[in-house]
Amino acid sequence: MRGERPGHTLHATELVHEAYLKLIDSEVPWQNRVHFYAVAATMLRRILIDHARAKHRGKRGAGAEKVSLDDAVLFSPQVSAEVVDLDDALKRLAVNDERKSQVVEMTFFGGMTHEEIAAVMKLSPKTVQRELRVAKAWLHRELSADGDTST
Repeated sequence: MRGERPGHTLHATELVHEAYLKLIDSEVPWQNRVHFYAVAATMLRRILIDHARAKHRGKRGAGAEKVSLDDAVLFSPQVSAEVVDLDDALKRLAVNDERKSQVVEMTFFGGMTHEEIAAVMKLSPKTVQRELRVAKAWLHRELSADGDTST
């Protein structure tokens, strides 16, 4: 949200407050700071997706602008439909490979480093980097296919 333009419908402060309220109500036994960030990334993703679905209910479809995976996480009215598409693609990825889906979620929704993700998932940072690279390629293909009407 850091690079988002002023006046957009969901401010970073509102996002953090809503995530905080959900986190304090949870009964999660926190293992460490990195575990907290991993759970927070999931909460942030859910909040952003719920907001996007509510804002654009019935407005999805033709004419949607394609955005890169990196740009899709910058939440704004113009890309909220793409965030929903990203969430749908992440759900499909999770069916095929839950670990890759979690790595993407922690990276893009949680802002976690490869080292932090590696600590949470008990992997090496190089493995996290490889998983992210493969997941981004898979998501790019999926997101491109969703909007491709020529095939």
